Amino acid sequence: MDVDYRLAFELAPVGLCVSRNRAIVDCNTALCEMFGWSHQLLKGESFLVLYPSADEYERLGARMAPILNAKGHYADDRIMKRANGEVFWCHVTGRALNRHEPHEAGIWAFEDLSAQRPVKAELTAREREVAARLLDGLTSKEIGKTLAISHRTVEIYRARLMRKYRANTTADLVHKLMAGS
Repeated sequence: MDVDYRLAFELAPVGLCVSRNRAIVDCNTALCEMFGWSHQLLKGESFLVLYPSADEYERLGARMAPILNAKGHYADDRIMKRANGEVFWCHVTGRALNRHEPHEAGIWAFEDLSAQRPVKAELTAREREVAARLLDGLTSKEIGKTLAISHRTVEIYRARLMRKYRANTTADLVHKLMAGS
């Protein structure tokens, strides 16, 4: 049986795209629907339009490059932005086609987590990054190392998150982040 790979790409149950230098070369219907963009508008566009801020786009790109270079693939949960400005939790998985030039070309999958993990509180870019790492189960020291900031700075952001989510413990905060309450 011949497989129509173009049809498989187009009808995949998750958002898929092919990238070159952090721009979308092609994407499927699920990605367009998830982010609220038309195929014509997304094709050729920088991934920047899918991020809540340019700062997050730059920092995440810099953080992903050495991991893509070493492993050839990358995955995380992060807050992304739809065309209407709504932010949502998204699981992102990608593979570099050339590990030595990780942003040169890649294949990326996006899964909308908003049904399981709604975003309720208004968070800063750094709070979103710390929240995502807390959900990965990282300690303050591990988060600091991942984000290239001190563990004390992480503690400050975690304290802000706890206030915003009215959490008494880190476990309570993680639970509330997962529930979006």
